[in-house]
Amino acid sequence: MRVVITAATIGEWMPAYAGLDPLYQKSKRLNVTFHQCGVGLLAATWAITRLAYEEKPDLIIQAGIAGTFDTFMPLSSVVLIKEESLADTGVQEHGKWRDIFDLKLEKPSYPPFEKRRLPNPWLSEYNLLKLPAVNAVTVNTITTGEKRIQQIRKKYQPVTESMEGAALHYVCRQANIPFLQVRAISNYIGERDKSKWQIKDSISALNNTLLKYIDKLYKIG
Repeated sequence: MRVVITAATIGEWMPAYAGLDPLYQKSKRLNVTFHQCGVGLLAATWAITRLAYEEKPDLIIQAGIAGTFDTFMPLSSVVLIKEESLADTGVQEHGKWRDIFDLKLEKPSYPPFEKRRLPNPWLSEYNLLKLPAVNAVTVNTITTGEKRIQQIRKKYQPVTESMEGAALHYVCRQANIPFLQVRAISNYIGERDKSKWQIKDSISALNNTLLKYIDKLYKIG
């Protein structure tokens, strides 16, 4: 089985890369490699598309930190993403947010979308650690204002926000490649005082989860 772990930055998977048993990088039974997709939807879509069609992995795992809309979720929690929504592709007018589906620029269930979202159909099969599965949004502009936060909460009911997640879901659904999106919660959406973020602890929790996951995948494989 060929597994690729991808992230926007190498720092998000470097501890797992350094701590991975060499067996998992050489074994025919389970071969794990690492990949950097870049920051944002454009870079991630290109990089993951190229990865999917040139390397044809059996499983792509996108790992990263993320902000959360859920103020009760402990920082450094690790979750899987079950559905992605595009939260800033559209128009803001007359005090309302209208996305590409509201504007009738895209059909709600035209592939790879299902009811305006990008769900992961392989989630139940590959959630080997039984991690919590939550909804997410992907944006090109990080959400900071309270009014915008409430707009996104009301329309998409997300738990997390990232800048690359929808790229993974879109490409892998189109290419029919199993995938997982693993996120560690580093901050609450809208909090711009980075002294209150937990980036270091989140990356540690994320990479510990990746190592446990690869070990589990090998054992059941």
